[in-house]
Amino acid sequence: MKRRVVVTGLGAITPIGNDVKTSWTNAKNGVNGIDFIKSYDASEYDVQIAGEIKGFDFENYFDRKQLKRMDRFCQLALIASKEAVEDSNINFKEIDSTRAGVYYASGIGGLKTIAAQEDRARDKGYNRLSPYFIPSAIINMAAGNIAIEHGIKGIAISAVSACASAANSIGDGFRAIRDGYLELVISGGSEAPVIPLGIAGFTVMQALNKTNNPNFASIPFDESRTGFVMGEGAASIILEEYEHAKKRGAKIYAEIVGYGATCDAVHVTSPDSEGIGAKNCMLLAISDGGLKPEDVDYINAHGTSTPLNDTVETLAIKKAFGDHAYDLNVSSTKSMTGHLLGASGAIESIFTLMSTFDDFIPPTINTKNLDPLCDLNYTLGKGIKKEVNVAITNSLGFGGHNATVVFKKYRGE
Repeated sequence: MKRRVVVTGLGAITPIGNDVKTSWTNAKNGVNGIDFIKSYDASEYDVQIAGEIKGFDFENYFDRKQLKRMDRFCQLALIASKEAVEDSNINFKEIDSTRAGVYYASGIGGLKTIAAQEDRARDKGYNRLSPYFIPSAIINMAAGNIAIEHGIKGIAISAVSACASAANSIGDGFRAIRDGYLELVISGGSEAPVIPLGIAGFTVMQALNKTNNPNFASIPFDESRTGFVMGEGAASIILEEYEHAKKRGAKIYAEIVGYGATCDAVHVTSPDSEGIGAKNCMLLAISDGGLKPEDVDYINAHGTSTPLNDTVETLAIKKAFGDHAYDLNVSSTKSMTGHLLGASGAIESIFTLMSTFDDFIPPTINTKNLDPLCDLNYTLGKGIKKEVNVAITNSLGFGGHNATVVFKKYRGE
């Protein structure tokens, strides 16, 4: 028998807010988190804008040793996860820690550490690398550090599927609870790619927008879109077995009911032009939740603002939902946050489940003229108050990875 899984805690640090409340409020209000890069001098580079964390004092959160020994992506993961744990009011000393787990993702991991250590090796020799280089840079260290901080002794693992990483981690954590392996999971994703190496790497493959206009760069579904805007941040979700949550009187935000994952198996960076993999992924997730396509009220689209992604995802939605594709609401919150790569599925899962909690559709901002091939109801400009009973979020990653997570309004039953 499949068990019910609910969301009992949320945490985030994003380009539009240093906690969940601020991030969600700003998402509802259409606040743009994209600006000129402040963390380094980008004035001589082709791409000078990104979605960066703003006004957060890491030195007040971590001691000097932690700042020195831990990459920024791990720091962001710990910040978001601490907020989620506090929000859930869970005390890991009072539960069986072997029945708790961590499913936490990153698409790239410690890129800043890798770049800095390569520079150090070139300047001082490879025998002068930091002994903390590898344990700071490797992707699983977000999950490992979260487990260490909270004393979680069940599985701690990281999905790595490019921009689908966090959605895959949330889906895998959901299944682990639903199928009886765990009672509670910290899941989500973290990414810190806003450094010269990260921006340049995506620039030379023609993936990023080069207009350097913060208010007309991340423009999903617009006919003028030319690429995505990089973002950094982390988001964490506490998933919990329903009876376990109910017994301790936990606050419940939403129920997670379905998960789908597929691969296009077509190209390393381009999606399948027919959208078959993405369509199948959505249908698998909806079916997994015991639902029908017409039950879905809102889709938080992957919506990257790249020419291929937006048309293919739109086509996939049409194929999956038929006539209902034009009735439901679609939006891309990347228009506000930029693209958080492996962490995008985590923050977008929070925005998606909060749409069911608040009955609110967040907007797609700055998009002015829709591509004729993008003809769905993208909730442009301003968010709207609307009853949302079922919402899904899509994540599509390089390598052809597709992931869809389905959230359902929790009604107290």
